[in-house]
Order: sequence, then structure tokens, then C-alpha cells
Amino acid sequence: MSKKVEHNIKAYGNNFTTMTPGPFAIKLRTCKIWQFIRFIVINIKMLVVVRKSH
Repeated sequence: MSKKVEHNIKAYGNNFTTMTPGPFAIKLRTCKIWQFIRFIVINIKMLVVVRKSH
């Protein structure tokens, strides 16, 4: 593994590693405006799926 990838991996135990979000992902997850946009997009996608099934 390269050093660039390794800095995002933190171990919970000896045999298990998981990716941790970087600064950009954390900023998107905590941004209220981005969350509202995602909410609208997901709801539109759900409406399209429901409309196709009826």
C-alpha cells in the first residue's frame, strides 16, 4: 500500500482496518446545504421509482 492511502486507514483491532473519511467528506457530511440538496435528489429518485411501479 502506498503512504497516501495508508493515512486514511485506522485499525480497530489487529486484523481489521477501515477507511476513515477525509476532510472533504467530513465537510460534506456536516454541511446543511449539501444535506438538503441530497435529500431533494433522493426524494425525486424515489418518486420516479414509485411512479414507474404504478
